[in-house]
Amino acid sequence: MRFRQKMVLVMVWLLTLSYGVGGVLLIRQNFQSSLTQIETNAKESYEMILKSIQLVNFVDIQQDLSNISNTLETMNTSESLAGMSLKRGDKVLYQSGETIEEVESSSAFISLLFTRENRHLYQISGEIKTNGKPLVLTVVYDITSVYQARDDQIKTYHQVLAVLLLVGGIAAWFTAYLMTKPLVNVSKTARALSNGNLDARVNPKTHDEIGQLGSDFDNMAERLSDNISELKNSMEHQEMFMGSFAHELKTPMTSIIGYADLLRSDALGPEESQEAANYIFSEGKRLEALSFKLLDLLMMRNQKLKMVPTDMKHMVENLTYHLQPVYRKKGIALQCRCEPGICMAEPDLFGSVIANLVDNSRKAMDHGGNIMIMGDSYNGDYRIRVIDNGRGMPEEAIRHITEAFYRVDKSRSRAQGGAGLGLTLCKEIIDLHNGKIAFASREGNGTCVTVTIKEITA
Repeated sequence: MRFRQKMVLVMVWLLTLSYGVGGVLLIRQNFQSSLTQIETNAKESYEMILKSIQLVNFVDIQQDLSNISNTLETMNTSESLAGMSLKRGDKVLYQSGETIEEVESSSAFISLLFTRENRHLYQISGEIKTNGKPLVLTVVYDITSVYQARDDQIKTYHQVLAVLLLVGGIAAWFTAYLMTKPLVNVSKTARALSNGNLDARVNPKTHDEIGQLGSDFDNMAERLSDNISELKNSMEHQEMFMGSFAHELKTPMTSIIGYADLLRSDALGPEESQEAANYIFSEGKRLEALSFKLLDLLMMRNQKLKMVPTDMKHMVENLTYHLQPVYRKKGIALQCRCEPGICMAEPDLFGSVIANLVDNSRKAMDHGGNIMIMGDSYNGDYRIRVIDNGRGMPEEAIRHITEAFYRVDKSRSRAQGGAGLGLTLCKEIIDLHNGKIAFASREGNGTCVTVTIKEITA
């Protein structure tokens, strides 16, 4: 049975129970109250008749009881009086209406409820003294109306109960539908997610507990979607990494094998042999550098840096001072303009990041240019910007610039000795410093690389 059906049944059962118990108690209480009231009225009527008989007897002491019988006949006009009897011993002095139920003689009042031919009767009997001789007066009252009223109330109660169950059942179904609809949406969303639709969401419309459940489910689905997207991206990056790595190995290895085969066959002259050996040596060194880069990248991801307070201005200015002569020979003006700032960093690794960024700016220049390193405090961080007026990069390249083996211009990078791992290592180092790196570039207008790291405040 579905949860919605269970809710409807429970609500209808509670409605029936509450109305049933309440209705039965109300009808019973009303019936008992009416029955008590009519018994009280009957007793008062009986006492009035009894007093009338005593009064007649007191006025006419020598009477032959015919006056008492006449008095009873006169008083036997009420609709509720179903019968009346006056006896002296076994002799019936007066009898009218319903047959009297025989009861044991007693000086006290005796009341009796009984049913006769679908009629409910209430009988009261008692003795009175007349000239020293006891008389037994018995009066029977018809109280069928009280029972009829109860039966009518029960009939009306059943009719109202039927209507109430119908209306209450419909209301319970709509209530259960509205309450369980968010749960149905959660179930549908879960099935959609299990079928691969990672964009499925509950989007709850309420703010109650079920709505909160839907919100939590959406948050879980969002994180699951993000994790799966990250996993897919990671797998794609790994595939790209393996493909790029295989490509990086394939080209030099093919050349090395080819030149080595020529050297082995003695088909080259002395100069050609020297050229082949030089090429084999340079490609071997490049493969060696590539292996060291990969080793550094692996170590970056598995080591914990020992950071110390570092004067960023001093570090950058010292690095610029040592690089300026080398860059000046290549027609590149390297300048530095930094404000003071202290950050927790590993000086050697962070210095290698700035050096690598400056070297990338150098590679982006064909015939000299300008490189500016700027450092300042910005929103609680220390910001270092490396700005050049080189070739710049297309927007598509910026999204992949930190991926392993990615080159903006593959032919020039390889000719300049790049392996496409420099910026990947830079990003790993910056991540270990809990910093950020961002690129802004436009083709033909140069590039600005921004590195931010948390600054220590005094």
